[in-house]
Amino acid sequence: MPSRLKKLLLRYYAAHRLLGQALRTACIVLLAGVLLAGCAGALAFRDGKEFLSQDKVVEGLAKLQEAMVHDPHNLEYKKAYLQARERAVYVYLTQADRAAESGKRSDAERLYQRVLAIDASNDRAYAGLRNIERSRLHDQLLKEGKAALEKKDLASARLKLATLRTEDPAGEPARMLHREIDEQTALPSMDSSLAAAYRKLITIEFKDAPLKQVFEVISRSSGLNFIFDKDVKLDQKTSVFLKRSAIESVVHFTLLTNQLEQQVLDANTILIYPNTAAKLKDYQEMVVKSFLLANADAKVVANTLKTIVKSRDIVVDEKLNMVIVRDSPDAIKAAEKLVALHDVPEPEVMLEVEILEVKRTRLMELGIQWPSSLALTPLPSTTGGTLTLDDLRNVTSKTVGAGVGPTIIRARKEDGDANLLANPRIRARNHEKAKILIGERVPNITTTATATGFVSESVNYIDVGLKLDVEPTVYLDNDVAIKISLEVSSVTNQIKTQSGSIAYQIGTRTASTVLRLKDGENQVLAGLINDEDRRTGNKVPGLGELPILGRLFGSAIDDSQKTEIVLSITPHLIRNIQRPDAAMAEFRSGTDSSFRTRPDTITTTPGPVAPSAAPVTTAVKMNTPPTTPKPPTPSLAVPTTGAGTGGGAQSSPGATPDANAAIGGGIGNPLSLAAQAQWQGPASVKPGETFAVQLRVQSNQPVASMPMTIGFDSKTLQVVNVAEGIFLKQGGAQTTFTSKVDPAGIITLQSTRTGAGGATLPADGVTVNFRALAATDAAQIQLLSLSPTGPANQPIVTKPTPPLAIRVQP
Repeated sequence: MPSRLKKLLLRYYAAHRLLGQALRTACIVLLAGVLLAGCAGALAFRDGKEFLSQDKVVEGLAKLQEAMVHDPHNLEYKKAYLQARERAVYVYLTQADRAAESGKRSDAERLYQRVLAIDASNDRAYAGLRNIERSRLHDQLLKEGKAALEKKDLASARLKLATLRTEDPAGEPARMLHREIDEQTALPSMDSSLAAAYRKLITIEFKDAPLKQVFEVISRSSGLNFIFDKDVKLDQKTSVFLKRSAIESVVHFTLLTNQLEQQVLDANTILIYPNTAAKLKDYQEMVVKSFLLANADAKVVANTLKTIVKSRDIVVDEKLNMVIVRDSPDAIKAAEKLVALHDVPEPEVMLEVEILEVKRTRLMELGIQWPSSLALTPLPSTTGGTLTLDDLRNVTSKTVGAGVGPTIIRARKEDGDANLLANPRIRARNHEKAKILIGERVPNITTTATATGFVSESVNYIDVGLKLDVEPTVYLDNDVAIKISLEVSSVTNQIKTQSGSIAYQIGTRTASTVLRLKDGENQVLAGLINDEDRRTGNKVPGLGELPILGRLFGSAIDDSQKTEIVLSITPHLIRNIQRPDAAMAEFRSGTDSSFRTRPDTITTTPGPVAPSAAPVTTAVKMNTPPTTPKPPTPSLAVPTTGAGTGGGAQSSPGATPDANAAIGGGIGNPLSLAAQAQWQGPASVKPGETFAVQLRVQSNQPVASMPMTIGFDSKTLQVVNVAEGIFLKQGGAQTTFTSKVDPAGIITLQSTRTGAGGATLPADGVTVNFRALAATDAAQIQLLSLSPTGPANQPIVTKPTPPLAIRVQP
């Protein structure tokens, strides 16, 4: 072989050897990586199971996630993680709901935060946090309402009550505040935004005076402004004699006696128009009210409102069990009380039932059963032929066969006692039937044949066993009337038909009655007895009748069976009918043509009057111009819109300085209008853990829009999601919310409230869910900008917000 070829062959073998070693090394490295990843996943899965068994849910779920990362195709890891997460979320939500119901809001909030740390998109946890925040707002409203009542400020107290009844009509804060307001005074029919001057006392006497003069005196005395429709006859004569009466009552009675109506335009201005159908359509303000019913049926409530309130614009939403009504404010107030009467929990009763079937069996069988017959039969002939008469003449004892029955000695006694007990507990609503069946359903086959010869079979099932039907009726005095129907049946025999089908003979015992029992009173129903005694004897005639020795010449069977059914029933009231309060059970509803009621501010008790409520005496005789007070000094007068004729507004005596001094009070101090925000979140977290941070906002001035910018440390924190808070949603308002997350660490948010009014009470403005990425001593979350504006787009001064520092533990 040439040397050159030999060298080439050696180089080829060397290169092949090196390539094989490289391939083997790569395969070994790849296999080692796969094995290490599998081992790491198995170790993480085992550690996660151990953490979960020790009730360390967060750590266990983190380990299970780590196992899924190492081996993403392992279905066992994924299944274990999903099951553990679902179980943990369910347990935490249940505990949080119970804590919230018992008033432990801090514990409930902490448990909801745990749920969000496990499942950042859990709607139920977000709803629970919103409910907790709303309950805090309601407590604050209740506190402010009670403070207003202590200061005799009924208007502010009613304003707080209106908010509570809108957001949570069945809640305890609304009921408490409503009860305290009713203890002091009934709810007024007039708008609560009227100025305090509307409740001043006045003594006024007019006889056949023009209507214009009456309202001019009222305007000068109270500082109120009146605008008249063009169809109001201002020269119409009227007579008014009221002493120490509130101006509200004076206006109400004057309008009532002159077939006029009013519309409150603002705190000091009232529009007067004729009380006709056309004018009511033009001027009467309409309100849309939605009633979300918790207990009553929406159709029943709608029929009640159509019958009593005469509301025509009613929409029933059966899915949400909601009624939407559009009517006047006075009609809506009456509708609210009617809905409150309907929307109460239905009575429920727990029926504790015991059913006992006592069966006793006694059987005695004693004696000797002797043969009862002797049968003689001739034997066939020896020739094997047929037996003839000649053979009978030669009958002997050897040619006759004998048949004798057996002799049996009987000595048996049986005693049996059986108790079949059922102890069901039935919870039933008022006037609702409840049924119980303890037994089996026996098939009964029916065969049908047609004229063509076609045969078909059908199977019907018959309930056999213990059947109990109850229907309770709960009364106000804690009595419960119960309609009971009891049936106990059993299969006693099987009957086979000609076609081969099997029918069953069923024995049954039934009892039906109606009881009226007290709460906790027990009643026992018994007497369903079936008593059977049977005696059977087999004796030798004559000898078997001997008193004692007769047992030696015969046998007797004594069979005694007795069955009795006992029913014991005890009602326990779970919830009774709630008798409505006096203010809800009976209230004024105006006249047949209007729901406006007379005011309750008439003062008839003589006594000293406060300086702010000093009565103004005006005496006007027939055909005598009224004596009017001296006009105010021009330097102190405030130009206002007064009474006018012909539909146009003309100048009239303005309001007193005191009546207008309250307008804009306190605006000069910008700090009193400042809005402020505060961060709320955990002090420390662990890498990989998801946590929630809230920005709590409050303001001394109504806020309608709230744009803001939030900065965070993007190296240690990652945004999971951003959710709107309930600050701008106070009062049930609708909002629009947008958010944008910049990976560089900037969150831009815009939240705007639609409709009138604004938010002031402290509540969460926004909730941001973060995931901790790496360990650090202080992960900064700070509010870069907050620019709230009011309903009129006026800027609101804000106070600086300290940043939030969260430690991410290694």
